Amino acid sequence: MKLRRGVQRIQLHRASRVDGCLNSHLDRYVATPGALAALQEAQDSFWPYIKRHAAGDWGEVGREDKAENELSLREGFRILSVYTIKSGVKIWVLTERDRSATTILLPEDY
Repeated sequence: MKLRRGVQRIQLHRASRVDGCLNSHLDRYVATPGALAALQEAQDSFWPYIKRHAAGDWGEVGREDKAENELSLREGFRILSVYTIKSGVKIWVLTERDRSATTILLPEDY
């Protein structure tokens, strides 16, 4: 599967994966250049946000989106989490409905 233009694959060690709702489905991680730059500028890591997402902590999504994520877990739809990184910038963590990839991106990258 070809990555969208400008999206970069990021590597995680499988031994570092956590137990959680999505854990067995999260194998391929990618990030947009904007998200990587924002994390680097904030001297922050993507890893805590991936762990939270995998554990079912959807971050700052609203009540309706939390309910949608719970439905998505059961029915196999996309799952979206929203987090504020150390610099105050918001990032999204989005797992595709077929669980083929989890993408870290800025809202404006969508």
